[in-house]
Amino acid sequence: MEIRLARTTDADSVNELLEQLGYLQDGRAKTAARIQTWADNPASAAYVAEAEGQLLGLVAVHVYPFFEREGASARITALVVSDRVRGQGIGSQLVASAESFAASQGCVRVELTSSNHREAAHSFYQSNGYTNQAPTSSLFRRDLAPGLPR
Repeated sequence: MEIRLARTTDADSVNELLEQLGYLQDGRAKTAARIQTWADNPASAAYVAEAEGQLLGLVAVHVYPFFEREGASARITALVVSDRVRGQGIGSQLVASAESFAASQGCVRVELTSSNHREAAHSFYQSNGYTNQAPTSSLFRRDLAPGLPR
């Protein structure tokens, strides 16, 4: 298995992976454009796990500077492993790639969000050293464009 940067030609497989999590996609061309946007942004990286020509997983990470102090943090904005191969260490390798990218960009923290109903994902994150901040932090959101998927 190889972990590599996502390419626009991965769009169909990326769509399939994201749809496994319930995120319906709007076509190959739009996904390819989003992959290119991430590739063009030096503060972002999207990695895929590939074996024998098949994409097995995806992680996307974005770096942002702190405002209140020196340094930066990173946010994992997407992580999915194909339901065919979950539990085989692929997710941990993808997370490690995201963390390595973040560290190379000077980040001192990596964070992510996960829906409350994804209990298996929460266990996975905790087994990879992440702590649940729900008791001490809240997430607030306001959609600026109507009709965005939840």
